[in-house]
Amino acid sequence: MKWLASRPWMTGLILPVILGVTWELAVRLGWAQGRLMPPPSRLAESALALAASGELTTHIIATMTRVLVGFAIGAAAGTVLGVATGASTWLRELLDPSVQAIRSVPSLAWVPLFILWLGIFETSKLALIALGVFFPVYLGVLSAIQDVDRKLVEVGRVFGLSRLGIALRITWPAVVPTWIASLRSGLGLGFMFVVAAELMGASEGLGYLLVDGQQMGRADSILVALIVFALLGKACDGILVAASRPLLRWQDTVRSRL
Repeated sequence: MKWLASRPWMTGLILPVILGVTWELAVRLGWAQGRLMPPPSRLAESALALAASGELTTHIIATMTRVLVGFAIGAAAGTVLGVATGASTWLRELLDPSVQAIRSVPSLAWVPLFILWLGIFETSKLALIALGVFFPVYLGVLSAIQDVDRKLVEVGRVFGLSRLGIALRITWPAVVPTWIASLRSGLGLGFMFVVAAELMGASEGLGYLLVDGQQMGRADSILVALIVFALLGKACDGILVAASRPLLRWQDTVRSRL
């Protein structure tokens, strides 16, 4: 157990490995057919075949390019507008009600409008992903600024800090943890929205592989795409968490002590 405790990433593999081995045995022993839910061995064969043909690499590159570009656009827009509305009461009263109303529109409802406005090529796909990323980042930044402890701001003023000094030494440290959490949430939504985006006339991408597998009745292709989505999403989230650690080094929390 100490060996596992020193390697938390291996602890996270215990449940998937147990489920995979159990299902593999169930299919091999004839307890289940495995037609609609292929065993891991068949999924590995499908993944290797897709990788050998270069098809899987093409789909991964297409999807990751869309997610990363859309994430960058949506995160930047959400951060800027969140800071602006959080810092200005007038802007918040003017813009926030409209943004919150638009946030309630389902993602798929934007697909026909974006196709009409931007066509079926990459621009509409990136716009849809950026829209999905924008809302959690905007809401996180806005909420974090509004939740800054007023007493801390007053103490800063007593010590003669300027507005810029208060922003850098009080507001910024208070906002960063929530901002990073909202970026992680937005990144997750980016992976969700890319599937809807790749329904808009895409000829490559993991979302396209999902649809193609459904049309061809290939459960193995669908599951391979889902597993790759999960692995890519986990890897990107891990990279974001690792990159954000220097910004949170000042924190003295339970998580920082683990």
